[in-house]
Amino acid sequence: MITQKQKTITIYALPLALLCIPLLGNLFSKEFNWSASDFLVAGALLFTAAFMINLVRSKIKKQSQRIMTCIVILLTLALIWAELAVGIFGSPFAGS
Repeated sequence: MITQKQKTITIYALPLALLCIPLLGNLFSKEFNWSASDFLVAGALLFTAAFMINLVRSKIKKQSQRIMTCIVILLTLALIWAELAVGIFGSPFAGS
């Protein structure tokens, strides 16, 4: 049985594991060109999403509301990430 502490550690370890992918890409490939600020922004986005999901897990008791809220958090993360990556909306937020 997985304890609450183990679930929390897993939630916060996942963004770290995801950030290792571009780090390894930067080290071993010329196609990756992430600067320190890219890692900082990606880390802030991922850890904020992890924090929000952990907060939802502890505060919302009804399972269906918890799942829907987590889906909204992950969709928001995906939209912000896509906007920063390619500027799908053409906002000044993406640097266009």
